[in-house]
Parts: sequence; C-alpha cells; structure tokens
Amino acid sequence: MKFAVIVFPGSNCDHDAYYALSKILKVNVDFVWHKESSLTNYDAILLPGGFSYGDYLRTGAIAKYSPIMKEVIRNINKGIPVIGICNGFQILIEAGILPGALIKNKNTKFISKMISLDVMTDNSIFTRNLTKGERISMPIAHGEGNYQASKNTLKKLKDNDCIAFKYSKDKSNNYNLNGSVDNIAGILNKQKNVLGMMPHPERACEIILGSDQGISIFKSIIG
Repeated sequence: MKFAVIVFPGSNCDHDAYYALSKILKVNVDFVWHKESSLTNYDAILLPGGFSYGDYLRTGAIAKYSPIMKEVIRNINKGIPVIGICNGFQILIEAGILPGALIKNKNTKFISKMISLDVMTDNSIFTRNLTKGERISMPIAHGEGNYQASKNTLKKLKDNDCIAFKYSKDKSNNYNLNGSVDNIAGILNKQKNVLGMMPHPERACEIILGSDQGISIFKSIIG
C-alpha cells in the first residue's frame, strides 16, 4: 500500500497525515506537489487540511484548478480510494467530485474542538473497520465546515448510503457546532471510493492526542 499526500500552497495538515501513515501505520507515503501531473503507482490519495491558496475566493475554489486534480479525478474513475480531510473535503466539493457546499460556520467563527461522531455506514473502504452506530471522537478545526445540500441531494446521499459520519447528538443540543444540515460530518461518492470529512482523523491516531479512533479510518483503507 502506497499513499500520496497532495500538498497545495497553504496546506498545513500534510505532515500530520504523513506522520500518521508512515510512523504509526508503517505504510509507504510520498508528498506530491500540486503542480505534478502524475499519480502513477499510488494505491490511495489523501487531500489534507489547511488553507490552500489562502482560502481566497472560497475554500478550495482555486485548488480545484491545480494540475494534480485532473490526475486525482482520473484515479477516482479507476477506483482508487481518495480521502479529503477538512480543506481536502472543501476541494472535493469545489471540484464537483462530491455534492453539496461547505459554507461559514453558523457562528461565523473558526472552531477547534474535540467532538464525537456517529458512524453511519460500514459499507465503504473507509469505514469497513468500524461498526455502524459506533461513536468515535476526533478534533475539528475549521471556519467553513457548515455542510449544506438541497433536499434532492440529501435524499440521494441517504438512498445510496453515502452519509459516512454525523455529529453525535448530546443533551446540551450543542453538538453540531458548525450548523451542517442533518448533522452531516462526512460523505461518500456513490461508488464509495471517495470520502470527504471535516473532522481530522490524522490528528486522532494516538491516545496522547486525546483519541486514537481516527486510525480505524486509515486501517480500513489499508485493509
């Protein structure tokens, strides 16, 4: 198994992902600069969090035009698994690879906090080591993580079992901090080889960080 971690100008979670994959999971991983045009011989692709191109225009709106994105799409069409985390999710949305939109958090502020997620499906390469209904914890760190979609898009996501994670409900009614519709935290494409999620599993791979439950997502990809 060999991972490519795509690096855009402004990426800042690329090293977190590299560390989790290479040091904890002991798999081969390369950084791939966004101006490259080949992803040959990679088994999985990760679009990391950060502030690609300084989040000018909209988050991910410029990064979708990076040369590497044509190759990312080509690999998706071949069935290669692609995970976009935080800004990576925003790029996947902007590129039209995943449906919906990610807008400013409901309080318009950047939120950095450990949260709980409910696993909504175990029927994907990213969640097969998890159990549907399981609750896991990991951090969020974003200013534009408010996922929105039309009723028709939401219906398609539900009908095709493409909602991967939701923010877990609690008694305080303060669980969906960014305001995402239907508490959605992560979604899959219909073929289930693309996952976009706002929470950071790469920052939840060691207990010393507060949770090691994010590692199950990467272990699922590795098989």
